[in-house]
Amino acid sequence: MSDANIIIDKEELKPKRLPKWMKAQMPKGKTYSQVFNLINEHKLNTICTSGNCPNKGECWNAGTASFMILGEKCTRNCRFCSVINQIPDAVDWNEPLRLANTIKTLKLKHAVITSVTRDDLEDGGADFWAKTIRAIKELNPDITIEALIPDFNGDENLVQKVINAKPEVISHNLETVKRLTAKIRSTARYSRSLKVLKYIANSGIVAKSGIMVGLGEKPQEVIETLDDLKNNGVKVVTIGQYLQPNAHLQQVEEYITPEQFKIYEQAGKDRNFSFIESSPLVRSSYHAERHAKA
Repeated sequence: MSDANIIIDKEELKPKRLPKWMKAQMPKGKTYSQVFNLINEHKLNTICTSGNCPNKGECWNAGTASFMILGEKCTRNCRFCSVINQIPDAVDWNEPLRLANTIKTLKLKHAVITSVTRDDLEDGGADFWAKTIRAIKELNPDITIEALIPDFNGDENLVQKVINAKPEVISHNLETVKRLTAKIRSTARYSRSLKVLKYIANSGIVAKSGIMVGLGEKPQEVIETLDDLKNNGVKVVTIGQYLQPNAHLQQVEEYITPEQFKIYEQAGKDRNFSFIESSPLVRSSYHAERHAKA
């Protein structure tokens, strides 16, 4: 067939219009401004800003923030993520202390720490993770920490280094259902992520995971994912609407209704998760300070 015979439906190329339930309030407030200014001053990265999280105003004003360590360039190229896929910069070993001091200045009650994936490093950044958690706890003895980690290619010895640093919660996101994993996640494997989560759960630390919906999954696949998480010891689950970060990444297939999110929430409660956060604007760090009590 020649190019002249190919008909492109321009409507299909247009991004889907946001439904009313996806509208978030603009972030504001004194605490929000203080967090914003200090993050810029200390040259720190947050997933709140890099991921354009709709809840950062609420979280920052509540004394919770999500920081991203090990730079802002990722060795993987997932179809849902706007983090830059490039050769990462050299590791900044001064970052853990800088981050710990910022958290102390902000008097944060809870911090979520995540990172880009560093497949370029022999240990995937595990030693850096451990140093960061210990530095934060040394300067902020009353804080609780969630470590949102990559899969470390399934190496349990590397996961153990993070466990040994004793964050209150260790999270690793499945991101999507099993059928869509190869399409959406670069290099990651659904079964490998479950293995990592089971290892975390068996250590006695709270294991947490999250998925996005609206990527073309079926409701039954979400329920099956909840079963897989429960069967591997996960205690906390987040479910939120996927939003396309830019035109080059995976398109939104569907905006899931608040009513359907309620069905997923009830399914989580039926499975006795300690916490399940399920609504359109939920992100993996939403209400994270509560999850440390799981």
